[in-house]
Amino acid sequence: MAVIPDEALTEYYERVRGKTVIITGAGASIGRATAILFASYGAKVVVADRNASSAEDTVSEIRSNEGEATSCRCDVTVWEDLVAMYDLAVQEFGSVDIVVANAGVGEIGGRMLDDFSKERPTKPLTTTIDVNLTGVLNTVYLAQHYLQLNRRQEDRTSRSSSLKAVVLVGSIASWTALTQAPMYTASKHAVLGIMRSLDASFASRGLRIASIHPFFAGMYRLSVWPTSIVPGIVRLQLAGIPLAPVPRIAGVIFYAASHPDPTCSGAAFWIPDGGAPTFIIPRKEFKPGVYEYIDSKSNAASKGLTGPRYYVRRIRTLTHLLWKELAVLCILAMFVGCSVSILTGHW
Repeated sequence: MAVIPDEALTEYYERVRGKTVIITGAGASIGRATAILFASYGAKVVVADRNASSAEDTVSEIRSNEGEATSCRCDVTVWEDLVAMYDLAVQEFGSVDIVVANAGVGEIGGRMLDDFSKERPTKPLTTTIDVNLTGVLNTVYLAQHYLQLNRRQEDRTSRSSSLKAVVLVGSIASWTALTQAPMYTASKHAVLGIMRSLDASFASRGLRIASIHPFFAGMYRLSVWPTSIVPGIVRLQLAGIPLAPVPRIAGVIFYAASHPDPTCSGAAFWIPDGGAPTFIIPRKEFKPGVYEYIDSKSNAASKGLTGPRYYVRRIRTLTHLLWKELAVLCILAMFVGCSVSILTGHW
């Protein structure tokens, strides 16, 4: 894993000048810091947030520094809101170049860890999954269409160097099991899976995708106070621990979107606590460790997928599954053969 120093995070700022950036959940915290950072380098930013007032506050701050931005109310669990967000970007700025799927919530409801001494269990709330997983899936699904809109045909190939990127915001929970937040953990594991599974498809079309995975994010001075997404009990447990600074997280999102190196696509960026640097994990380095172990065991168990024995088993299985259809075909073949023999006088 290569180390990325803070001073390198905005190294390729020239690439974002004049580009249109959509950021969900940009009304506060990581999303707001990211929107302000992109705008400070000349990007045109669509600030989307479920809280319209917070989104407008972010826009006001950008404009006060002579940046260019517009806002919209967007609940990422509502398909129509997402479509309207993308349409606004095209209407206002003519294209979509970078999408940051940042909107997310913590563990809501907590019923996966309910008190099961009750007579009947209560259906768990799925808000966390709806926002953190379904919302991200729909954001990325639409991004694939709008990133290519108004784009030259010659740029829609793997050889393209034009900037068209999606950055997904994962978490420490993409790697680690948070025992008090099973739905949140599941959703953030899924974010990493979405990125890895779409990487090859994106690359073939001249698009890039990456994910960033911060430790608990800290606001306040010295990043000692967690962001609002962190539950109260967890905040107490994190007391005294240096958290991942929000400005650094925003910088890593900027780096993941703007760096011209193709190996940054399909990569995950791990942002530890405030005392450690950022690491990039390229696609080829996902194999070592447990992934390599699983892969080797899977390959060992799959040796029967080649060779004569494989084809014998395949024929046997297909015969078992399709014996009725095969029987009908045999009867039809015999009937056709007999008919031809009678007609040609060779019976």
